[in-house]
Amino acid sequence: MPPEDHAPMGLRERKKRETRVALSRATIRLCVERGWDDVAVEDIAAAANVSVRTFRNYFSSKADAIAASHLERMLRIADALRVRPAAEPLWDSVLHVVQAQFAPGDASGARPSHDQRWRDGLRLMLAEPALQGEVVKANAAAEEELAKAIAERTGTDVTRDVYPKLVAAVVGAGCAVAVEHSLRTEPDAPLVPVLREIFDRIAAGLPIP
Repeated sequence: MPPEDHAPMGLRERKKRETRVALSRATIRLCVERGWDDVAVEDIAAAANVSVRTFRNYFSSKADAIAASHLERMLRIADALRVRPAAEPLWDSVLHVVQAQFAPGDASGARPSHDQRWRDGLRLMLAEPALQGEVVKANAAAEEELAKAIAERTGTDVTRDVYPKLVAAVVGAGCAVAVEHSLRTEPDAPLVPVLREIFDRIAAGLPIP
């Protein structure tokens, strides 16, 4: 199946996406720094320099805003995968784009993994029950878009073939395991090397260590 055409994002859509990202980052930063219960929508709107109404136009809740950051990262991974060299092996391409999106100082606005206060706050935030349902929804949307990019790259059909959906699910699981392992391992396990190990193992067919 030939790759689908993807028109460049229009200015209006790009601005909306940038606003979503800014609101999501502000929500994460405040919830990690202050704690879930000590952050109101008014605080987030002020931190992002927008009105509460603008926040409500984009998100239904703090949890929705936080989950949007995960979805945005996976959308960037899908976009980056589409422009990797066609001759590059699929899993080499996947590892390259995933590492780029999780690298320190990337576009996500994340703090370095060695910032212990940030890590501790992030653990608490991710354990918040209100966030779990929104993360499930974000994962489903992320896998759908990633499967489309993989189908384009591999010449498969996302509606008929299981392969692109399977790869998308494996990529999502690999990223989730890497983040969880990095946050919970003592001493610190830097995220990018963990990602590299995970995707090297996946590419090798997950042989028993």
